[in-house]
Amino acid sequence: MFIQKLIQTDRGQFEIFIRGEGEPLAFTHLYSEFNENGDIMSQNLSENYTVFIINLRGAGKTDDQTDEYSYSMDDAIHDLEAVRQSLNIEKWAFAGHSTGGFLALKYSVMFPERLTKIIAGGLCASGEYMYHPASIYCKDHPKNNRMIEIFEEMRHPGTNREQRIELAKEWTMMSLYREEVYYEMLDRKMSGRTLVHKIDYFTSELCDYDVRKQLKTSPVRAFIYCGRHDAQCPHVFSEEAAELMPNGTLETFENSNHSPDIEEEEKFKIFIAGTV
Repeated sequence: MFIQKLIQTDRGQFEIFIRGEGEPLAFTHLYSEFNENGDIMSQNLSENYTVFIINLRGAGKTDDQTDEYSYSMDDAIHDLEAVRQSLNIEKWAFAGHSTGGFLALKYSVMFPERLTKIIAGGLCASGEYMYHPASIYCKDHPKNNRMIEIFEEMRHPGTNREQRIELAKEWTMMSLYREEVYYEMLDRKMSGRTLVHKIDYFTSELCDYDVRKQLKTSPVRAFIYCGRHDAQCPHVFSEEAAELMPNGTLETFENSNHSPDIEEEEKFKIFIAGTV
């Protein structure tokens, strides 16, 4: 279990969860809500790092957005910096998957001097993945229409808890290389509840998201990873990010879709150990 703390910063209150030993490492996701269980990736990271899971705005007991501070990626990075300062940590590593990976790239260009490294995967350095035919977010993908229906149903106030669980299951299945992994996950204690209203905000930002030019001059050591069969952010985009960053490398998980930390957990643990 992670230990919960509420941190007061000059940008408001943030809920964090701490576990592990070693170099400090921040971990989060743009539209997920965590609790004391963490998730599989943060649990594995805590075997090598002191992990600080941070609930971003509108998640858990963290303050919501205000007239001054929004759900944006830029504000999220400034919030992470406020948390780091309140914890009196000079520098830390940052790890994130999917939109957590997007934040890792953002952090690398906004405050590279405050990072020792990033560990990030299932990502893209721009919004172009939304137009790639191998991504379920592209209108040309055969599962795109059903995915849109799923989110519409999840937004509907009349959708009950049991229905939401089934919808979330269907969405998760779209991003697994082996569907039986879903049932294996049910036996694990973990958090990471999806906040649909924050997905909508993230999507609205994508037209302006592009850090490819800035990544070329970022000095941050970047451990990028991706599943070969990633159906959300196809492998080519993690490959691009790793190639753009002067100190970037790419680890490919050949038998994974969007979540190598779950689908190839033992290999993923070895990868994490190699980042220390």
